[in-house]
Amino acid sequence: MAQSNCTQATEFSLVGFTEEPVTQVYLFLLFLLTYLVTIVGNLGIIILIRASPHLHSPMYHFLGNLAFVDLCFSTIVTPKMLVDLMSQKKSIAYAGCVAQVFLFDFFGMTEYFLLAAMAYDRYVAICHPLLYPLVMSPKCCFQLVTGSYLVGLTNGVAQTISMSTLSFCSSSTIDLFFCDISPLISLSTSDTTLSHIILTTAASLFGVSSTLVVLLSYVAIIATILSINSAEGKRKAFSTCTSHLTTVTIFCGACFFTYLNPSSSSSRGADKWAVVLYTVVTPMLNPLVYSLRNREVKKALKRLLKIK
Repeated sequence: MAQSNCTQATEFSLVGFTEEPVTQVYLFLLFLLTYLVTIVGNLGIIILIRASPHLHSPMYHFLGNLAFVDLCFSTIVTPKMLVDLMSQKKSIAYAGCVAQVFLFDFFGMTEYFLLAAMAYDRYVAICHPLLYPLVMSPKCCFQLVTGSYLVGLTNGVAQTISMSTLSFCSSSTIDLFFCDISPLISLSTSDTTLSHIILTTAASLFGVSSTLVVLLSYVAIIATILSINSAEGKRKAFSTCTSHLTTVTIFCGACFFTYLNPSSSSSRGADKWAVVLYTVVTPMLNPLVYSLRNREVKKALKRLLKIK
């Protein structure tokens, strides 16, 4: 129970990375460059897919939505982080913290399910190529994408409700560079039972289920690729999913390290950089991975730019 004489915090202080001015300038320039590449790369992917008829297929429909989610996901965190790196007072209002929690959990879970949908798409394409046009119909693609956003919305609303039940009296300092529900639960002075239940339930229902879809899809994909007799056939089949597998490994690996690794004072620094990996770096890497490793994307870009 919250204390009866508790004065609810109206803002939170963000610890960030360092208090060293020179290091802050270097980090500001690094993250600014990363964010600019993220904007250009993801907007470029979205425009390229819309402008190129050759990319109007289920795989690129998912990729376009992934680029949009990555752009939003990074924008929730990075601009505020850049402002704080150049400010002496690193703080965020309670209302802003609530909004950040909602949007972060909304787009974060949406990305999880989009990656799962893309894994299923690759499974059907490689394991059941003759059924692919029938299974991955425009209606099915629309349902998978819409379902991903709805699951993300459900998770965002659930975590926002979780935060609304918490009281913050004795301390309002978050040992991170943005508002996340996990450190807020640890910071709360009220009963956090409901918050833990919501967090655990969301992680179990949404996170575990999407991860299982990805794992089972790739088990079937690898088994199918290994059964192909020709080396060229194996190479072509594997090349269609390496970009997605790279994205999943980076994003999910960083998330698991952050949320499944027991926190301690000695590991907080590593935790912060793991969070940076999936909130700032991964949204930048995704368009680069898909553009550099995908022949169809490179060909579409050359057509759009009229390069021979």
